[in-house]
Amino acid sequence: MSDLWRLGATQLAEGYGQRRFTPVDALEACLRRADACEPVLNALVARDTAGARRAAESSGQRWAEGRALGPLDGVPVSVKDNLHVEGLPTSWGSRLLQGFVATHDELPVARLRAAGAVLFAKSNLPEFAMQGFTSNELHGTTRNPWNPALTPGGSSGGAAAAVAAGIGPLALATDGGGSIRRPASHCGLVGFKPSAGLVRREGGLPAMFLDYEVVGGIGRCVQDVLHLAQAISGAGLQAKAAHPARLLFVPRFGAHPVDPGIAESVRRAAQGFAGLGHAVEEAPSVAWSESINAVWPMLSNAGLAWMLDRARQWPEFGLGAHGLPDLSLCGAAARASREAGSALGAAALFDVLVEVRELQRQLDAVFERYDFILTPATAALPWPCDQSHPGEIGGLAVGSRGHAVFTAFANAAGLPAIALPSASVDGLPAGFQLVAASGRDVELMALALQYESAFPWGHMWPSVQGSAGI
Repeated sequence: MSDLWRLGATQLAEGYGQRRFTPVDALEACLRRADACEPVLNALVARDTAGARRAAESSGQRWAEGRALGPLDGVPVSVKDNLHVEGLPTSWGSRLLQGFVATHDELPVARLRAAGAVLFAKSNLPEFAMQGFTSNELHGTTRNPWNPALTPGGSSGGAAAAVAAGIGPLALATDGGGSIRRPASHCGLVGFKPSAGLVRREGGLPAMFLDYEVVGGIGRCVQDVLHLAQAISGAGLQAKAAHPARLLFVPRFGAHPVDPGIAESVRRAAQGFAGLGHAVEEAPSVAWSESINAVWPMLSNAGLAWMLDRARQWPEFGLGAHGLPDLSLCGAAARASREAGSALGAAALFDVLVEVRELQRQLDAVFERYDFILTPATAALPWPCDQSHPGEIGGLAVGSRGHAVFTAFANAAGLPAIALPSASVDGLPAGFQLVAASGRDVELMALALQYESAFPWGHMWPSVQGSAGI
């Protein structure tokens, strides 16, 4: 029973059905694991232990009576702290929201709860989910279970660190430019970003990223993440057997460097797909992501400026009808982003929309020839946890988004994308990304399931070094 935290969601449900253990047993194992790991990782920002125990007890009763709600009934799930969970704080990693407690569940959270999931904690993120590492002035820095001196990435770093350490088998998170896929890759996990519009959002924080930020899941295997996607989409997704497909393998974008170990691991993954009977064609480099990567930060900067200028409209800020947010409470990165957004004119934002449209046109042409795109999930291995980004990759200097060049295009074009573990590089996990045409989520999941079955990774566990007794 003490090792139940090692089991995935599907394995837990099987155990419940066979009466080998109960949802209460699983929850208590995850809570003990959190107690052991959190002094090192700082992945969680709030817990609802009493509410989770009540939910687990109710789930246990349903399983005992043969009326379980589905494969997530009784499964412990953490929720990223930019999604409302009734009765728990939502801070968005910012002191501006400190003290706010949600009075209702955001729609994807409500759907998870209706599926019987045991929502036990909120996970850490950078302020306003705007950076590729996980640290903020309210809750501090989250560390990577594979090496606590390093970052799990961001912005869903707390979610990924928790799942990788065994603090719950699944995490509900958001992805506005790679925020699920990159942390999943940094932590040896599966991270799924659904097509735009598949997972409807209602009752949440201001839509600072518009519809480009979507809700998805992080887990230790594809089947678990598929179950979560089924629950939050309400679409009845059912992955079928993968058919021979045409893959475009893109090892790098433009001239941007990629860590040599990552590059080699993704190349081996491409060879693995070829060995499974898929047609894999390599494009040494592509240019269609360059323009969107250059302008993508404009969208979030403008969104932040828009939101903070109108903060009194949302109860999360607690300002009243005429109050103004105290921007001195924001971290330096958020203040700089807000200033950059305020300086943007309408023409600059129109440039973003034009580039989105051009990207979609180019990708339409790509998907006329290919079924899937295969890339690295991130260009860099995890870097020191107190740094916002690596200063160099493969011996070459890079900017703040150098590690993140592979992911934003899928958000801009509304495409489904999934990150899968591929190998261990210098003792750290590395992964690759699969991207499909809009609405082809089921086919994407089928391909991911096939690859995972042929090249399993789930037996690998971090040691969470530095945490006594783990």
